[in-house]
Amino acid sequence: MTSTPGTPRPSSLDPEIAARLKRGADGLVPAIAQQYDTGEVLMLGWMDEEALHRTLTTGRCTYWSRSRREYWVKGDTSGHFQRVKSVALDCDADTVLVKVDQVGAACHTGDRTCFDADVLLEDGGTARTAADSGAPAADQ
Repeated sequence: MTSTPGTPRPSSLDPEIAARLKRGADGLVPAIAQQYDTGEVLMLGWMDEEALHRTLTTGRCTYWSRSRREYWVKGDTSGHFQRVKSVALDCDADTVLVKVDQVGAACHTGDRTCFDADVLLEDGGTARTAADSGAPAADQ
């Protein structure tokens, strides 16, 4: 089922949960996927009410692709599944935390996480600058 977030339609999500969600203007909330046993942050995706409902009821993470404008279940094409262990809302109900058992890479690039490739600061060291990355430095 392909549909656009924000389009009025009956929601499958429990009305009590739906009433608590604070969505962006596009009807989406950020969803952080975290490895349940290590705490490793794997990726950030986007969910609307239907994606959250599907995640809660199927045990597999379903996201809304903003670029493709359709729902996608993590792993359906890549084989890199996210098996849901728990789902929580943050204190403001504007972000979803999904603790998962990640099978394979979480990132579409093939990296374990979406945060492996571009570390800006590590172990409290000196932050990377534009000169370090080859990007033009901003005016100071």
